[in-house]
Amino acid sequence: MRMFIGMVFGCLLTVAAAYVHDSMATPKVANGLPADSANTLVNWDVAARKWGYIRDTAHTAWMKLQSATKNGA
Repeated sequence: MRMFIGMVFGCLLTVAAAYVHDSMATPKVANGLPADSANTLVNWDVAARKWGYIRDTAHTAWMKLQSATKNGA
């Protein structure tokens, strides 16, 4: 159990560190340089879209499971 909690905590700590790094990175556009994503670690737009897809898929699966148990009981 401790190992599982440690793995979850490690994942959360890694994501938090990447978010802090990316939020503190100065955009190159503000300095008059060409725009690119080389100064960030994560493309947060893509991550948010994929998280939304995972959340919607899990919700759909949960609703199917819930309706199956109600109809089968």
